[in-house]
Amino acid sequence: MDTEVISFSTGGARGVFDITQEAAQFAAARGSGLLNVFAPHATAGVAIIETGAGSDADLMDRLDAILPRDDALYRHRHGSSGHGADHVLPGIVAPSIMVPVVDGRLALGTWQSIVFVDPNADNPQRQVRLSFIGG
Repeated sequence: MDTEVISFSTGGARGVFDITQEAAQFAAARGSGLLNVFAPHATAGVAIIETGAGSDADLMDRLDAILPRDDALYRHRHGSSGHGADHVLPGIVAPSIMVPVVDGRLALGTWQSIVFVDPNADNPQRQVRLSFIGG
């Protein structure tokens, strides 16, 4: 297994951050196999969605509807407002995904992108672990 950690800044903003390019660069020289994308954070996840057409904002809006930022609703209340909801997020948006890689290319559909979903503005520096298993 080959593995690497990529670090990036969210600028202290909540949102959906496209990491497809970084994943593609990691997989490019590795042939065919499976790429695992893992968010080693208790308040973030990864997903495959269409970006750039409003789906990223729609995802955050729906997550806020499912996980309201009202602290009175959560037992976990330390940190900034809504932090209890942030800790429930990985139960809805998984902390890892698998993507097939064929001849060094991510086998994503035409409109699919790999995204880091981060509702927590408290941590502007984030990481994702990319792991490749050849086949």
